[in-house]
Amino acid sequence: MAVSISAVVLLAIVVFVLIRGGSVRLGPALACTLFGFFLASTGAAPAITGAISTVTGWVSSI
Repeated sequence: MAVSISAVVLLAIVVFVLIRGGSVRLGPALACTLFGFFLASTGAAPAITGAISTVTGWVSSI
C-alpha cells in the first residue's frame, strides 16, 4: 500500500510539472488520468500491481 501511495504522489508531481512546463496540455493529461482510473477497475489491475511491485523490489535491492 505504501508503494502505491508514493507512486501516485510521484506521478501526480510529474503530471503537474509537465502541464506547467507546457509539455502536456490539460486535455491529454486528463484523458491519461481517466484511462488510469478506469484501468484500475479492470481485470488487468492485479497484473499491473504485481509488475510494479516486482520492479520496485528490483530497484530496492540495488
